[in-house]
Amino acid sequence: MEIIYILIIVLFIGIIISLLWKNRCLKHDIYDFTEKLENSLNELLNSRNLNKTICEQDDLWGMVYEKLCRISDMYTHKNQELFKEKENLKELVSDISHQTKTPLANIKLYQEMLFDKVNKSESTEHLIKMSKQVDKLDFLLQNMIKMSRLETGTIKIQKSKQFIAETLALAIGAVVPKADKKNIQIHVTYDETLQLEHDKKWTAEAIFNILDNAVKYTSVNGSINIVVNKETIFTKISITDTGKGIPLERQGMIFNRFYREPDVHNTEGVGIGLYLAREIICMQKGYIEVESESGKGSTFHLYFPN
Repeated sequence: MEIIYILIIVLFIGIIISLLWKNRCLKHDIYDFTEKLENSLNELLNSRNLNKTICEQDDLWGMVYEKLCRISDMYTHKNQELFKEKENLKELVSDISHQTKTPLANIKLYQEMLFDKVNKSESTEHLIKMSKQVDKLDFLLQNMIKMSRLETGTIKIQKSKQFIAETLALAIGAVVPKADKKNIQIHVTYDETLQLEHDKKWTAEAIFNILDNAVKYTSVNGSINIVVNKETIFTKISITDTGKGIPLERQGMIFNRFYREPDVHNTEGVGIGLYLAREIICMQKGYIEVESESGKGSTFHLYFPN
């Protein structure tokens, strides 16, 4: 009887040891599977092709790895197609830019020649109207080309530490002639020693686009205030105008391509400036906010990381 008890105890201990061993092996397999899966996913996230080595065993990992390899091949193929499309689009934009410059330049030249020859008459009035339309077409094409180059990555943002005062001077200098025609005063508050990591040329372009809009929609004898503050994480450039303002329900749409307010279609513009400004700022890891109330002006806050 004692022998039976001993055998039962030995058998019971053996079962426990076997279960513990199986549990240990199962944990090892789970950890091994998890590690392999994590490594493969990291390879995919880093846009690296998986090794196509066929697994020796037809197990769960072998089936999962085979599917991951198929996903890798699929994304590689898609990326190659997207790269080709992007390169074709770059070439198209470059061709459009090259092909439109010469005709527009010639048209402007012929206009100047005609202006010199015609008298003050109805013909002169028609030439003036035509000149405005040509300038508008030129402006539209140039902005569309800028937009396409930014979106396709043809133009690269090149950041370096530079004085923000110099960037502001570029933007303000470009908008001053229009502001003077409407007697709009531009006031600037900033630290002349403040430096910021940014692309001087394209940041000036973004600020100019916002200032240009402010001048466009601000009445005669209005004002525009620019304030630069260095905060903990971001440097904030605030541009406040005394213009017509933007209704709250339409503030989310003003940064869309070609969007224009319903009541400003008689005012010059094509609705690209604010879109370009936002794209340029976002490409520098910044963002833009707007505060506005209809009839009470607008404030655009531009945030650039320090």
